Order: sequence, then structure tokens, then C-alpha cells
Amino acid sequence: MSRIITLGEIMLRLSPEGCGRFIQADSFRIIPGGGEANVAVSLANYGHDSFYVTRLPSHEIGQIALNALRRYGVRTDFICRGGDRIGLYYAETGSSMRPSKVIYDRAHSAMAEARPEDFDFDSIMEGADWFHWSGITPAISDRAAELTRFACEAARRHGLTISVDLNFRKKLWSSEKAISVMRPLMQYVDVCIGNEEDAHLCLGFKPDADVEGGRTEAEGYEGIFRKMKEEFGFRYVVSTLRESYSASRNGWKALIYDGKEFYLSKCYDIDPVTDRVGGGDSFAGGLIHGMLKYDGDSAAALEFAVAASALKHTVNGDFNLVSEEEVLSLVAGNGNGRVQR
Repeated sequence: MSRIITLGEIMLRLSPEGCGRFIQADSFRIIPGGGEANVAVSLANYGHDSFYVTRLPSHEIGQIALNALRRYGVRTDFICRGGDRIGLYYAETGSSMRPSKVIYDRAHSAMAEARPEDFDFDSIMEGADWFHWSGITPAISDRAAELTRFACEAARRHGLTISVDLNFRKKLWSSEKAISVMRPLMQYVDVCIGNEEDAHLCLGFKPDADVEGGRTEAEGYEGIFRKMKEEFGFRYVVSTLRESYSASRNGWKALIYDGKEFYLSKCYDIDPVTDRVGGGDSFAGGLIHGMLKYDGDSAAALEFAVAASALKHTVNGDFNLVSEEEVLSLVAGNGNGRVQR
């Protein structure tokens, strides 16, 4: 299997039980997770040598996150200890027509205040095959944005394939700031993942798709994918296509462009959605694994990624705790939910 590096901030999610509201709660579940950490767990679960790079405080609360990564096989060799606090976010799970809600409490976290000298990126990238990051990391602070650039430069020097999940978060930065930071970083990227909002608000491209109205036809993305590949030289441009009928029921598919052809995956009707947090991250992890497993067969890689992330919607927590065998079974059409004996 491959050696894969991910960089980002792991946080603690605090959630009421079930679909309870914040104002009802007298206790919260603690659920570790975060964009690239979720990807790292998926890749470790598929058998890869998966390393996560971050900065965590040395006290017991930071140790909760470190232990969670180790529990699921993620390598923590390059995690720097320091800083005063771990980022938190509160998540309220929606139901039916009531959407989920997220409140961040991550300012001045250990990772937001990390410095390039905290990490030896040349040593980290040496001998690795793939580097993955997301737009959430440079959004958390100017220091984290600088850190992301240093990591990308080292990954390029060492010949790694580099992927990004654009992941725009309006509660972290404005579209203007995102575009000013993200566009220069695209020169390092081989595989660009993002939905219609990400492409628009991070890179300035707007596809002809009405997601709020439930219209996500692939044709609305093809022109914009061509423009993105032409401008930035991506090897692959990929987008998930979510159709949100309600908080409890989603349609889920994806599209990939390799510079020659477009491929649209099968669509999964996910009903009910147990937990959609980490759905996009599980897609990114599945795509990376699929591209490595199927040696550039973008259609096979995409089908694996979509099936993996569809299954994630049935799992509580940020991490996608499904095996490769379970994903392949769903790809093969075994999605009836019968007990496996």
C-alpha cells in the first residue's frame, strides 16, 4: 500500500444526542474529527500507511484527539505538541426539513498558531506517494495558510501527487480572501475536488447548477471543469453532486474529468441520513484510494469514492468506519441492507 500525508486541524465535535437541539442539551457527546483527519482515517482503514500532520496541545484534551487517530491506525509521528487549546465545534443534527447547524469555537487553536519551523516538511514528504489538504486549513489563520504553502512546495519537490478538497467555509473566511489565498496554491495541485459552491467561492468559477433547487445535472459542470483544468493544469477535476431533498434524505453522486472524458457515477438515494458530517472527506479518501488501487482508472476510482461516502452517511461521527470489502460490495450492487451472516 501507499504512504500518504495529510495536513490539517483535528477538532472535537460537541453534539447533543440524536437530533436534539442545542438549547435542549444538558450534555454533549465528544466526537473527534476534521477534514483531513477524516481522510487520514479512511486511508488507514483501507490499509495505507496514513500520516496526519497537525499541532495539538500537550494537555489531556489534546491527547483525546491524538488517541482517536491512533485508535484507527493513523500514524502520528509528525504531530507537533504545543499551544493552549484544541479547536472545537458544536454540531446539531437536523431532521426532515430542519437543517443541521454548526457553531465554531476554534480561534487561536494550536494549529491556527502553528509555524513552519514546527515541521520538517522535507523529512515528512520524503518517500511518500500522495499529499492531501483542504481549503479549511489555510482558512483558519494566515499562519496556517503559510504552512500549507510550505507543505505543498515540499510535496512538489519530492514528486508526490497532490490533492485538494476546496471545502469553502463561510464562517472562516470571505470568498474574496479565499480566492486570494487558494488560487496561488492551485499551481501545486494535481487532483482538485470540490462542489459547485467551492469552485465559485474559492476559485471564482460558477457552474450552471441549482443545488438549492435540486438541479445538479452533470452538464452544468462540464464547461467549468474544462476552464479549471485549462487555467490550473489539474490532472483531474472532481465534484460531488448532492441533492438535498431534506436533512434526512439525500441523493449522492459525483463527476470526474480527466482532460479527455467526463464520467458520472451512479446515484445513491440515502434515506435516512444518519450523519452527513465527513461525507465529503470520506469521498476524498475513497477517491485517493481508488486512484491508487485502480492505477488511473478514473471511472472505477469514482465509483469506489461515491460508494464509500454513501456508506459514511450511515455512520455516526466524523470518521468513515467501513472496510474496503463493504465498499466493494456496495459498488457491486449489494445495497439491500440484509444482515450479513
